Amino acid sequence: MTIALDATYSLGSDLSGVGVYSSELLAGLAAAHPDVRFRFCYRPHRFLRSFRSPLPANARRCLLAESWAPRSAGLFHGLNQRLPRLRFRRAVTTFHDLFVLTGEYSTPEFRRRFAEQARHAAAASDRIITVSRFTASQVEQLLGVDPGRIRVVHHGVRALPARPAEKRPVILHVGAIQRRKNILRLVEAFERLPAEWELVLAGSSGYGADEILRRIEQSPSRARIRVLGYVSPAGLAECYAQATICAFPSLDEGFGIPVVEAMGAGLPVVTSNRAALPEVAGDAALLVDPEDTDALAGALQNLIRDQDLRADLSRRGRLRAAQFTWEKAVERTWEVYRELLV
Repeated sequence: MTIALDATYSLGSDLSGVGVYSSELLAGLAAAHPDVRFRFCYRPHRFLRSFRSPLPANARRCLLAESWAPRSAGLFHGLNQRLPRLRFRRAVTTFHDLFVLTGEYSTPEFRRRFAEQARHAAAASDRIITVSRFTASQVEQLLGVDPGRIRVVHHGVRALPARPAEKRPVILHVGAIQRRKNILRLVEAFERLPAEWELVLAGSSGYGADEILRRIEQSPSRARIRVLGYVSPAGLAECYAQATICAFPSLDEGFGIPVVEAMGAGLPVVTSNRAALPEVAGDAALLVDPEDTDALAGALQNLIRDQDLRADLSRRGRLRAAQFTWEKAVERTWEVYRELLV
């Protein structure tokens, strides 16, 4: 049996959430099923680059284009809500989020292209994997997919290396500097906090970053705000080790890996009461309306004042984070394949 997957986004050291998902799933599936032949497929702009990365013994690399893919494979899995315009024996697509269709978080041209690709993938897939029940509901409602074709498989999270460090009065946000992450309101809420506290923003720039960075430069608390840009996994582990609170008030998330990472590192978390974030956080975080700056500031102030609350959320967060593993994601993905290959 041969299974082909779109491995395009698994390359590089500074992986996005989709990149981490792709990398973990490719490696995990190949390791868990050594008797299966895998084809790791790369789109033309990354095909040559893929030769820098070694493959598992039971995998081969292939070129992937709109009119070229290993059609003889028993199943093709598109890992980023996209499929080539070919007919496969069986096709699965993973949908991470559909925020591009629900808000102005990207350029009009990107929205048009994304919508076209998402609709094609939804129509051409025998099964659709979504990374949350929230994304499943969006796929059903926005793309008209029968829920009988949808399977929810949550992301996993790898524990970051332990970094013993003295805690500092730091509120940490991990994620791109972009409009969807609601950083403007986070900065406004932070300005109301005691003067000894710092805000650390760890993440590369995205859509709307210029406006956010201008607002930070004009902030009366500018000296207490640090913008780190992209941070390596080792650097991120250090950030989590030093911070006291994690704030993630995103306006729209298909999952929210930084929330689970922070909980796994023992940080109390303030996050949004919308999209997939309540599903991911469970009862292990403070949930607020992300458009209510007063509520966000109040939740942060409560955590600053109440050490017992921080300790309770830290305990619950570690237990919650332990439920999200890549091994479980790989196993449940394989179960989806089996539905189609029996």
